[in-house]
Amino acid sequence: MKRVLIPLALGLLVAGPALAADASALAKSKNCMACHSVDKKLVGPAYKEVAKKFAGQKDAEATLVTAVMKGSKGVWGPVPMPPNANVNEAEAKQLVDWILSLK
Repeated sequence: MKRVLIPLALGLLVAGPALAADASALAKSKNCMACHSVDKKLVGPAYKEVAKKFAGQKDAEATLVTAVMKGSKGVWGPVPMPPNANVNEAEAKQLVDWILSLK
């Protein structure tokens, strides 16, 4: 697997796959994986389907960060996504950036 260096704040560089592993672990620790999986629908949509649906939308990150933190309804059908009070904005952004990177 080819590693891609990704610039972060403060001029630090980290390896891309390490970020994915961190975000995956964060999703598990914040109980996101109770309703979602990477590649198949559970209670909520698969993360790959979320990435596909929001691909190319310039407000995708902000929309999804809000959905993680405050919940949403009607986007994927009748089952609402409850707010996740255990996720702060930085964590929500990390999770959303990981989800949007899935193909």
